[in-house]
Amino acid sequence: MPTLRAFRALRYDPARVPDLGDVLCPPYDVITPDEAAALRQRDSRNAVRLELPEPAEEGDEDSRYRNAARTLAQWRSDGTLRKDRVPTITIHEMRTPASVPGGESVSRGFVARLRLEPFGPDGGVRPHERTMSGPKEDRHKLLRATGANLSPVVLLQAGDPRGTAALLDRLTERPPDVETTTADGIAHRAWIAEGPQPHDDETGIERPPPSGGVADVAALLALAAARPLTIADGHHRYETAWRYREERGQNRACESDPAWDYVMALVYAIPEAPTILPTHRVVLDGPRGQELLDALAPLFSIRRVDSAAELLERMRTDAIDPRTASGDEGSGRFGLWTGGVGGVLRARRDVFDGLLDTGRSAASRWLDVNLLATALERMLGVDAVALAAGGRLSYVKDPAEAVGMVEDGNAASAFLLDATPVAAVTEVAAASEVMPQKSTYFFPKAPTGLLFAPLEW
Repeated sequence: MPTLRAFRALRYDPARVPDLGDVLCPPYDVITPDEAAALRQRDSRNAVRLELPEPAEEGDEDSRYRNAARTLAQWRSDGTLRKDRVPTITIHEMRTPASVPGGESVSRGFVARLRLEPFGPDGGVRPHERTMSGPKEDRHKLLRATGANLSPVVLLQAGDPRGTAALLDRLTERPPDVETTTADGIAHRAWIAEGPQPHDDETGIERPPPSGGVADVAALLALAAARPLTIADGHHRYETAWRYREERGQNRACESDPAWDYVMALVYAIPEAPTILPTHRVVLDGPRGQELLDALAPLFSIRRVDSAAELLERMRTDAIDPRTASGDEGSGRFGLWTGGVGGVLRARRDVFDGLLDTGRSAASRWLDVNLLATALERMLGVDAVALAAGGRLSYVKDPAEAVGMVEDGNAASAFLLDATPVAAVTEVAAASEVMPQKSTYFFPKAPTGLLFAPLEW
């Protein structure tokens, strides 16, 4: 089972940074160059200077990592960042307005330190997607230079959401320690709660049981660690932290439980996790119009629509809630717009039952992304990965943009998907499988800068 612990976090000193919203930034992999430049201009202490540093020397790209290390050291020495006096966890809540993708929602989780372990069927930490070497190398160089986790690995907790919610409710009864709204309109609140000492359970010294809030934190950590945790976001960060641990372990000396055996983690119970946004598929060539609808008829029942606007509205109003939907299977529903015609497609389960890979778990086999991939391969004779690699398939997050590509004559067809259920992520991972490309996009993403985890106790 996983091990979770409170730790002494580095935080912006509110006396020096009165509004934390000025110094928060998105995770590194969703920041555009223009956004990065705007964040640097907003405040010289913005966390983007650590998360996505600029090169300190022209022509020396690796100087960006040394620059981040110098910046972190400077902020610690001048008091911009302060370290907690005692081990803590941080409860973080995000409230999204109706204007953002996915609409109004509330997400609530807690940040702690997670002991690293290799992936495996009997492990306490499970992945749900594959990683790429480029981002891992970048994150490894940054971790090695700074000696700190700058943003957390995001984990899903599958067990006892009611018990978790009750503990979080008690720990957030008081006013928040942090309250701010970022430029995207998302409201953030955070509560800092003292936790048990990191090694209380290993010293052999008899201590009185924790009480009050510390007892609630201990119970929260124990409840989250009672079952394996699934990585929702941050696979690259986790594998980078493992690599760094292995490097440091070669010179472990007498340290029995070093901080670099851990990684900063943000844990959500499934009902309170960020939602998953769908990623739609746009096929750039191939059959279109009535020809495509006729080709799909054996696989799907089709309810025609009169316009692209009607299709978008139907897909919006009848969408599932990915945080409460069962993980056993997807919705089996797709929107299609092609050559001026379209409809809402429903998968014929009896037909797909004979087409899907029976060697995979039911949770994986019946994912909507796999149903559509099977249909596309049957129509075009090429699987989805090859389609994307050959430039024939595009992935688009905005359904109106996907439909617009067809309307403008830049694509043959747009397939709109419902979101993947959050529970399916944990079920596929529990089967030691990974999801296809572009299956999950968790939103909103917790910002970088709420706290940092130096690899020290």
